[in-house]
Amino acid sequence: MDENQERKDQAVKELRDHFLSLQTEAGLGEMPLRSLIRRCPLVFDPGTTLQEVLTALNQAGTDAGVVAENVCQPLGIVTLRNLLDAITLQGGSLDDPVISFMTAAPISLPGDAPVHRAHVLMTRGRLSHLLLSGAAGRIQGLVAPSDIPGHGEGGAGELTAWINGARDINSIASAAAAVRKRGAELFAGGMGVEALCQWMSGLNDLIGMQVIEQIADQFDLPPIPWCWMVFGSEGRLEQTFSTDQDNGLIFQEDNREEIENRRQAFLPFALAVNHALDRCGFDFCKGNIMASNPAWCLSVDEWQDRFSNWLMTPDPEAILHATIFFDFRPLYGQHDLVDELRGWLLPRPSQHPRFLHCLGEQALGCPPSLGFLGRFIYDGGKEFPHTIDFKKHGSRPFVDAARIWGLKHQAWATSTVDRFRSAAVAMRRSLSDTAATVEAFDCIQRIRIQQQLSCGESERANRVDPRQLNGLQKMMIKEAFSQAKGIQSRLRLELDL
Repeated sequence: MDENQERKDQAVKELRDHFLSLQTEAGLGEMPLRSLIRRCPLVFDPGTTLQEVLTALNQAGTDAGVVAENVCQPLGIVTLRNLLDAITLQGGSLDDPVISFMTAAPISLPGDAPVHRAHVLMTRGRLSHLLLSGAAGRIQGLVAPSDIPGHGEGGAGELTAWINGARDINSIASAAAAVRKRGAELFAGGMGVEALCQWMSGLNDLIGMQVIEQIADQFDLPPIPWCWMVFGSEGRLEQTFSTDQDNGLIFQEDNREEIENRRQAFLPFALAVNHALDRCGFDFCKGNIMASNPAWCLSVDEWQDRFSNWLMTPDPEAILHATIFFDFRPLYGQHDLVDELRGWLLPRPSQHPRFLHCLGEQALGCPPSLGFLGRFIYDGGKEFPHTIDFKKHGSRPFVDAARIWGLKHQAWATSTVDRFRSAAVAMRRSLSDTAATVEAFDCIQRIRIQQQLSCGESERANRVDPRQLNGLQKMMIKEAFSQAKGIQSRLRLELDL
């Protein structure tokens, strides 16, 4: 390897490490769980005595290890709590084998799964540790709640207990209202926009999971793997205080003749969930992108066919769908179905340059609201005079560009800022340019949230009158819009638009 290549590789590594540190500072994000691993876990043979396990844990300065016959066959997790209970409460002896007192069949996640998913899973299941697995089920590490940035902050612990303890939809709705109220308090107290959106998304995930679980108990669902998916802002972990539902359902059915029967069995359940979520403050999707719509309650093969058709025939409807459905992630059920769908999809957009070209054309159709001479461009017309739609002409230019770059460079992440960070490595984009883009997006999102919290009308939730901003805010917004112009210019050059 020549010296120039070594320098390039080192620069890429430093860039990747820097963005991982930014993600940790900003919040949970979608950085992979393996990035939290600080050391290899202790692995004990099933016949290891309790005394030997205690000694090893003490010497290593850790509180947990994995019980396994080999690194690809984990049998359980053993913690100091397990050992204490074994000796003091269960009459165990220091000479007993650890397999008798471990926590068997531990819950595990792939090491490439996002930290956000572990946060929600550990919070909902009150888990002390998660096992991380790599290729062929190989043990990668153990993660505890204390390893997760921001776990439990902002009163999340009390709200989580409220959500998990809710036994009917009315109770869940009350908890959802409390989450929004506490979120507003945290925002007013200065919590960063990225961290706030992730904080709210984590709790909203718990709310959605609790709703789905309670509704599922009321239906005789098909005995096949299935998963509830979320799209749009919820899929990007960017839910704010004015949001509606974008969801779907995926199920595994290998017998094509049975697919329609399975769909019809899931639809009443999905409709009940959509109604319950609406009662909890998540409005019905005006475009009917919900799991109760047969068009979005599909088998694995049907979802693959949908994405393939959108990629191969990028007509306006396909491009519109791409801005919503390509931000998908799993919420409840068999997450593997959704992860495998993303793994299948990941390399495909870059193989369809016409699709990316059309996606770029659509993105450039929503320019930031800043004129040639640095003046604001208003789009509210007579109904909303002197206002700017900060979603369409503020945050959307960033969201669309990040999606295109994320799809082009095969980024697993769905959130806007993590897509920018992931794509920056592949694009050799400088730290300062990427940081400026993220800060600009953050600035616009902060103004949007301020408007949503101060406005009681849904039609005006994203409409901002610059005259109501102070001088510093105006200056910052103009700079943010300039940043949006810059990334759209780069899109124009890259995609030859």
